[in-house]
Amino acid sequence: MEFRYIGDVKVSAVGLGTWQFSDAWGVTSYDAAKSIVEKALSMGINFFDTAAVYGMGMSEKFLGQAIKELGEREKVVIATKIPGEFLSRHDVFKATRRSLERLGTSYIDLMQVHWPPCWDNIPTCEYMRALEELVRIGAIRMIGLSDFPPELIESAWSCLSTEDIVSIQVKYNLVERDAEKEIIPYAEANNISVLAWSPLAKGALSGKYTPENLPKFSDVRSGSAVFHPENFKQIYEIVKILEEIGAKYGKKP
Repeated sequence: MEFRYIGDVKVSAVGLGTWQFSDAWGVTSYDAAKSIVEKALSMGINFFDTAAVYGMGMSEKFLGQAIKELGEREKVVIATKIPGEFLSRHDVFKATRRSLERLGTSYIDLMQVHWPPCWDNIPTCEYMRALEELVRIGAIRMIGLSDFPPELIESAWSCLSTEDIVSIQVKYNLVERDAEKEIIPYAEANNISVLAWSPLAKGALSGKYTPENLPKFSDVRSGSAVFHPENFKQIYEIVKILEEIGAKYGKKP
């Protein structure tokens, strides 16, 4: 497994996102979740990403319990997120405390703002300074953003006095590449790590599906543009290329 850095913390180049530990995806069995975490660890993955809203806390709880039972807390990097609805100063502290409780840990390696407070009119500096204070008291180690455009990253960064924004999480895969237009070049220019969410386009690039066996999804993929039959026919051309490349190395897409 190759490694990269988020801030000064060494992480596996491939991480495990745990949105699937939720009703949205259907992995609601703790034993199934634990087996996924255990498999990821055996493959050399040390970076795990979750969020407070995934399964209304189920993902954090399952991930934290699995890591604790497997005795790997000091070897892994845990990232979680506070949603845009809970970014008042009071809520930032409250949300962090609840995430710590669900994860069963005394600190969170990377706390991310899940999305801007689009509907709640909370000043940017209010939540960014609260996060900076959480770093000072040791509750979190690093600050990141998720789904922020460059203008808002700049605004958030200007609020900080002692910490940096170390990462930006964006939707990015071989099909959905809009992040290449502004956000990724901005991150590269400012030494911010890029975390890709949905890197397999919700499984559309995994090789599991073909235009002929495309199921009617009942989970979060229902209604997803990448699985619209006409769109998927085009996406499948990329899958075939991935299969050809993978075959040279004995790998699946």
